[in-house]
Amino acid sequence: MKRKITQQLIDWKNRSDHKPLILQGARQVGKTYILEEFGRQHYKNYIKVSLDLVTDVRNFLKDNINPLEIIAYLETLYNVRIVPHDTLVILDEIQDCKRALLALKYFQEDYPQYDVVAAGSLLGVAVNQGNKPDQEETQEKQEEEFSYPVGKVDELRLYPMDFEEFLWAMNMDVLAEDIRTHFNSNEAMPASVHHLALDYYQRYLIIGGMPESVGKYVETHSYLECRTVQQSILLGYNADMVKYAKPGTTVKIRACFNSIPAQLAKENRKFQYKLAQKGGTAKIFGEAIEWLILAGVVHKCKLISHGFIPISTQEDDSDFKIYMSDIGLLNTKAQMPAQMLLNSIETDNTFLGSVAENYVAQALSANGITLRYWKNDNTQEVEYILQDGMSVIPLEVKKGRKVDAISMNNFKKTYKCPFAYRISGKNFGMANDIKSVPLYAVFCIEARE
Repeated sequence: MKRKITQQLIDWKNRSDHKPLILQGARQVGKTYILEEFGRQHYKNYIKVSLDLVTDVRNFLKDNINPLEIIAYLETLYNVRIVPHDTLVILDEIQDCKRALLALKYFQEDYPQYDVVAAGSLLGVAVNQGNKPDQEETQEKQEEEFSYPVGKVDELRLYPMDFEEFLWAMNMDVLAEDIRTHFNSNEAMPASVHHLALDYYQRYLIIGGMPESVGKYVETHSYLECRTVQQSILLGYNADMVKYAKPGTTVKIRACFNSIPAQLAKENRKFQYKLAQKGGTAKIFGEAIEWLILAGVVHKCKLISHGFIPISTQEDDSDFKIYMSDIGLLNTKAQMPAQMLLNSIETDNTFLGSVAENYVAQALSANGITLRYWKNDNTQEVEYILQDGMSVIPLEVKKGRKVDAISMNNFKKTYKCPFAYRISGKNFGMANDIKSVPLYAVFCIEARE
């Protein structure tokens, strides 16, 4: 499947001063697949070392992280000659071998001519836990074992497929191009094309952006088959909570994770610990939420009470919303009927507003935009606030064609915003400094903080 990150990988390869690369992302977003495709298409050969499976390599690294000896060992083990610049070395599931993570530092310092990429699904979790003291280990051993090679690696993050990548998978490249053209011009799409794009958007709410689910739909055109794949992924996430979290934290992580549909079903979608567990507090569940964020399973959207630049200084860490990293997984977890999602523009269901918000959160996050929302003392609220250079831009989300802009207009006027985004089921357009963006075109929105 065509993914946007491929061009970033090519750019990395072509830089003469590139460092070993770490590709992070939640489990099942396609990291291994995309790196193997990259190796096949842009190198003479490649080797993939699955560090969660190949115990021989892990045992070797316990005693030796000299890059030249690692290269010699891998050549012998895989019977492949590793040639600088011509061979890609893929270290998969690097969170299962912290010594391999440490070795990246020495590749950068002493042998930068070798092209080494590492993939990790729960690397942030592993490093974060490893940096917490363990009385049974010496400080020196902990620092060596869990030290992240800051400044010694390049980093990229892979997200679930966004709606544009989904259209590419559906062989709808022309439609994707048309969406970008009309986003830039603010001219309305022809009605028939607009309705076609909305139809694919509604399918995407069911299928989501996990590559296996998208591939299953391409193969079978069955939403039930997609749901089966998504259930399997959700079970895998639960298994990770057991494998990579401390026993006392696993129950709390699951409680937070399982509460997400209920959190989003509320009119006030602020995360409430009591929905995870009666009597729950930030002290009890703070570490569990951080685990979910580091694992890439959820996105956190913080409250800001003012729209002054830089808006990062206005964040309230105690008030936030939690969204799932993939809209298909959310709807499967919530047991949302596919028939309702296929009529989401017209159906009067309050949870569909949350679905639209989560979809937008996923799209903005994939474009590297930090999620923040605003509300004031008068209960007015704007779903997302973006900072683009010197401008602050409010972004309002509506699930269908019924729109109002009271809160957004108030924010825009108070903080002298040049314009605002309104995401809805309506066509493209620009009026009263409000840029109308159809739900299917959110992937076009970018911001430079």
